[in-house]
Amino acid sequence: MARRVVLLRAVNVGGAKLPMAELREVAQELGARDVSTFIASGNLLVDVDEPEAFDRALERAIEERFGFFREAISRSPEELRTALEAHPFPIEGERKAHHVYFLLEPPTEQQVEALMSKGLPDRLAVIGRDLHIRYADGVANTKLTPALILRTLGSHGTGRNLNTVEKLVTLATV
Repeated sequence: MARRVVLLRAVNVGGAKLPMAELREVAQELGARDVSTFIASGNLLVDVDEPEAFDRALERAIEERFGFFREAISRSPEELRTALEAHPFPIEGERKAHHVYFLLEPPTEQQVEALMSKGLPDRLAVIGRDLHIRYADGVANTKLTPALILRTLGSHGTGRNLNTVEKLVTLATV
């Protein structure tokens, strides 16, 4: 059994309604144990035998049950902790401006260079499969959209602020 934190991309925004109680139910139907959620933005904590197979099965089950496809990007609690420790930007002002955008696949050097050459005011760093972000003017005002990230880095992902990542590490290791 492996403890996993499954991060779902873009749920409970833009008409993609996914009640957390139903998400827990779907996860249990797929064989997950010790299932819980944190806030209504698609953070699922589970114990599963085969994480990659579970993630893909969860994506299919959500699409079948709710009518929309969302990527499931999972990490172990240790991987989340490592991402927090690797965050390269000094915490200035609001911690909410600091995010880790967890990618399905690690980008190539060329893809990273393409993103860095966009001239965005946000501070960016790619470490492995994680894009670290310090938003210059907040998440709502950035030009660093999921579509731009997908086009330049070649992978879907989902972001969480450092406070959320920290809380997920705590919940996953209790």
